Amino acid sequence: MNQKYNPGKDWTVRELLEWTEGYFRRQQIPSARLDAEILLAKVMGVDRLGLLTTEFEELVDDVTRAAFRDLVKRRGKKEPVAYLTGGKEFYSLPFEVTPAVLTPRPETEHLVDEALALIRELPRGRLRILDLGTGSGNISVSLAVNAPASEITAVDISPEALEVARRNAENNGVAERISFLEGDLFDALPPGGAPFDLIVSNPPYIASGEEEDLMEDVRLFEPRIALIDSRSSDGNGLGFFHAICQGLEDWLSESGAVVVETGESQAANVGQLFEARGLRDVSITRDYAKIPRVVRARREKEANSPRRT
Repeated sequence: MNQKYNPGKDWTVRELLEWTEGYFRRQQIPSARLDAEILLAKVMGVDRLGLLTTEFEELVDDVTRAAFRDLVKRRGKKEPVAYLTGGKEFYSLPFEVTPAVLTPRPETEHLVDEALALIRELPRGRLRILDLGTGSGNISVSLAVNAPASEITAVDISPEALEVARRNAENNGVAERISFLEGDLFDALPPGGAPFDLIVSNPPYIASGEEEDLMEDVRLFEPRIALIDSRSSDGNGLGFFHAICQGLEDWLSESGAVVVETGESQAANVGQLFEARGLRDVSITRDYAKIPRVVRARREKEANSPRRT
C-alpha cells in the first residue's frame, strides 16, 4: 500500500482503520473512513454495524489482514466499493452489484418514491410497469417489493446486466412478477403487446463531452454503455429521453404515467419533451443535493374513453 505499512507487525482493528483512512485520504477518496469500515467489515464477515460494535483493540489475523490489504489496494486505485464488496443497499433492500451494472445511487431512490406515488394515483387493479434500462434491477425490484399489485417488464441491452437483475429479483423474492427482456428500449418488447400503466427509466444521460469530468470511480470502472448517451447527435445527453418519448404513443396506456431520472441540467428540457408529447401534470423532484433530478408526467385520457378497472 505504501512503504509505511508494516505487514510484519500485529494490527488491531483500530490501527487498520486509522491507517487505511489516512491512506484513502492521501488518494483523495472523499469517503475515506466509511470505505475503510465497509471493506474491513467485509473481510471480517460482519456488516458495518457489527464492525463498529467489535472490540477495536482486537487483533486481526493474518489471513483477514491479507484479504483486507488487497481490497484497500484496489480501492486506492479508485475501484468502486460496491464492486469490491459485491453488493449495495438500495431502498432498504440488498442488491448484488458487479462491473456489468451501475452502482445504485441514492438519488435514484427519488425515482422510486415518485413511481410509487404515481402508482397510488393510477386506477386500481394489477398495474403493468415497464423499466427501460434496468441494470442491476434496483428500480424494478424495489417497485415489485413495495407495489405487490404490479407486473413488471424489465428491459436492458446488456445480457450480463440482466443476469444480475434476475438474481436480485430472486434474492428479494419478487422474480415471479418481473419479466426480463434483452433489447434496446422498446425494441425488446413483443410487437402488438399491451401498453403499460407506468414507464420508468434511469437511462444513460451523460453527454459524451462530459465523460472526462466524471469521478475516476465512475469513468474508469462503471459500464460506459449505462452512463454515456450514445444517441444524441448534438451532445446534450437527451438522446435516450427523445427515444423514450417516441415510444410513449404505442406503449403508454391512456391514463398512464412516466417517470425518469435526468442529469443535473436536463430536468426542465425533459419536462418540455413530455409536454410536447401531450403529457400533463409534469413535475420535477430535486435530489438530496437539491439538484433537479426526477421528472414525472401523466398521459391525457382520451375523451369518452372508459376508465380501466
